[in-house]
Amino acid sequence: MKLIRKPTEQRSPGASGSNIIFKLLPYWPLFLGLFIVSILCAWLYMRITPPIYEAQARIMINEKKGAEDARVTDPMETVTPKKTIDNEREVIASNPILYKVVNKLGLYAPIFEHHRISKVLQYKGAPIQILAASPMEIQGVDEVEFHCTRQGVKLPDQLYPYNTWVQTPYGKLMFRQNRMARNFGGHDFFFSLIPPKTVARRLAGSLKVTEANKLSTILQVAVLDENPARGEDILNEVLKAYSSFEIEEQNRLAANTQDFITQRLATVEDELAAIERKLENYRSSRGAVDVGAQGKLYLENVSMNDQKVGEINMQLSVLNQIEKYVKSKDLNGGLVPSTVGISDPGLTQMVKDIYELQLNAESLRKTTGENNPLVVSYTDQIAKIKPQIIQNLQNQKSSLRASRNNLSATTNTYASALQAMPETERNLVDINRQQQIKSGIYTFLLQKKEETALSYIANGSGSKIVSSAESSEFPVSPKKKMVYLAALFGAGIIGLGFVLTKEGMTRNVMFQKDIEALTQLPVIAEISANNTDQYIVTGSKRRTLIAEQFRSLRTTLHYIGVSTVKKRMMVTSAITGEGKSFVASNLAITLAMTGKRVALLDFDLNNPSIHRKFNLQQSRGITDYLQGRAEAGEIIIPSTVNENLFILLTGKLPDDPAELIMNGKAEELMNYLHASFDYIIVDAPPVGPVSDAYILASLCDATLFVVRHGYTPKVFVERIDENIRLNNLPNPAIVFNAVSQRGYGSSSYGYGYGTGMVYGTSYDQKRIGIASKS
Repeated sequence: MKLIRKPTEQRSPGASGSNIIFKLLPYWPLFLGLFIVSILCAWLYMRITPPIYEAQARIMINEKKGAEDARVTDPMETVTPKKTIDNEREVIASNPILYKVVNKLGLYAPIFEHHRISKVLQYKGAPIQILAASPMEIQGVDEVEFHCTRQGVKLPDQLYPYNTWVQTPYGKLMFRQNRMARNFGGHDFFFSLIPPKTVARRLAGSLKVTEANKLSTILQVAVLDENPARGEDILNEVLKAYSSFEIEEQNRLAANTQDFITQRLATVEDELAAIERKLENYRSSRGAVDVGAQGKLYLENVSMNDQKVGEINMQLSVLNQIEKYVKSKDLNGGLVPSTVGISDPGLTQMVKDIYELQLNAESLRKTTGENNPLVVSYTDQIAKIKPQIIQNLQNQKSSLRASRNNLSATTNTYASALQAMPETERNLVDINRQQQIKSGIYTFLLQKKEETALSYIANGSGSKIVSSAESSEFPVSPKKKMVYLAALFGAGIIGLGFVLTKEGMTRNVMFQKDIEALTQLPVIAEISANNTDQYIVTGSKRRTLIAEQFRSLRTTLHYIGVSTVKKRMMVTSAITGEGKSFVASNLAITLAMTGKRVALLDFDLNNPSIHRKFNLQQSRGITDYLQGRAEAGEIIIPSTVNENLFILLTGKLPDDPAELIMNGKAEELMNYLHASFDYIIVDAPPVGPVSDAYILASLCDATLFVVRHGYTPKVFVERIDENIRLNNLPNPAIVFNAVSQRGYGSSSYGYGYGTGMVYGTSYDQKRIGIASKS
């Protein structure tokens, strides 16, 4: 036994690509259909999907230092929070600003116009604008059709007038007529009502705030919207609301400070008036006109101390208010207390931080609820800052009390000088002293009140719009080229998946490479499928592809050692129906065409078929010879196909074929034929069902295994090598039979490597079929 191994092929990287193309090319009608369908789907998608435009604007932010970096002597820093690029980027996209934009532009009530297969958002060209009396109470409504008439807006339930608040099934609305809109007769419109919370969330998703570059304080704000005009208005309103929000925030802090100062002024003013009345009454009753030189000296010495004590008392009052605010359980219910007069920038900044956290948390609670992670985060930060503020307050209050006690002790040293004065002058000096204290406090408060009032004028946006909103000329989404490319790519993936699944999931042999992967035997020929009613497809005048493939097989026989010396060839297969008799018959004719004498033996004593291939009647044959009822010369029948071809039929089927073959007569027959013929071809039974082929193998010089495309299970091919080693089959090789057309259409793409080639006259395409008959 000689096992012929196929040569190892070194394939280039392009070989795998060629194999893939080879697999896919026969399915070009499928891919063409998929590409056409994908283009139609992409076109439909482009018609249905509204185009999205991008509006952009730029705003310059003036960064401001926080209180920890500010000059204490600057009164304005007490009401100005810290401003940075990162903070302002979040503020621009915050909910309070977006709610203002939604309500101002009525984004909660978009109006659409029905087109054939799509809907188009109408904005400035809409016939009406819909306003809600209570936008936050809006319940979602998908589509409400309406028609505009001269009298008003006709909804499904009734007619409503223009420019008047009316009660509708959808809430209290106003339909504001757009007199600049064109005539919309015959057009179908509908509006939707969307809760502002939902609109703000969608708007936040389409709003993008980025830095123009790392070296500047300019922010680039962009928004995506279906309508370019609406996108520009949204962006302009966002920037306007941001500017007003900043001013309102500064004015709110200034108002808190002014309210505190006004209350203190009223109290001090009453106290000062009472002291002045007391001074007037004392002078009238005692006849005292003025204090003496000693009294003036005393007043000069203690006046500055008294002023400082007054300022300390005022600071303690402010600290008490801050402590009351911080210790309160609900920070949301009150306004942030004023920090006017407080010289500690750290405390001022912490109060502002806790106030800003309070505002952010309250804004989120209105839209997301208490358990939102951001709300919980803000609450935790507030809880961490509170103890720091309280500790700072205690330290400052202790320091201020100590300073006040020192000043009081210094003032007491001057009391002895006061005791030396006459009683009348002493009392007058004491009253004047009280008047100077209250007058100093009153003057200080008036100064702070004016400074706070000036802050209303000085309070500005702190930002400058560099460029107003401008929408893109062309849609940024969907991108036409990308949609069509994605559709084509998807169609290709679907087609590729279909082909690979169809041809890769089968358990039968589909490609020549499948055979090469399962066995070491070489594939010396591939035979195209035959769908004609003729079993004989070769001959001297046959120029078809399949005839040329048998000629190619004849030429390749020397590869397995077949010659006029080693002339015995056995043709078998794994199972019935793989076309072994078809291959044996046409190979015998092809060899006979060379002028060599060829004997074709039908040794399939279980299911003979050679007589049908040549349209012969069964007569005495091999069985009769093996049983001793006929001589060798008596069972040799000349063929009518070629004068050099002789056929030995089976004869009557025996009961025990294997035992009959082993009686020694088969070897005598082969020796007899070996002396008389140039080539001997044995059509043996399949090796799977019976063992006859293994018995005949010892009488032959070469073995041809027939593997049929799409029919032979891979598991049988995988066992070929083992069977050869166990049963000593001589010089085996494989013929890949019935390689049929792949894919769709009339192109003759096969499952093999396409080695069949026709020279000279063209062959008839109709003769190439789908399956060879066994």
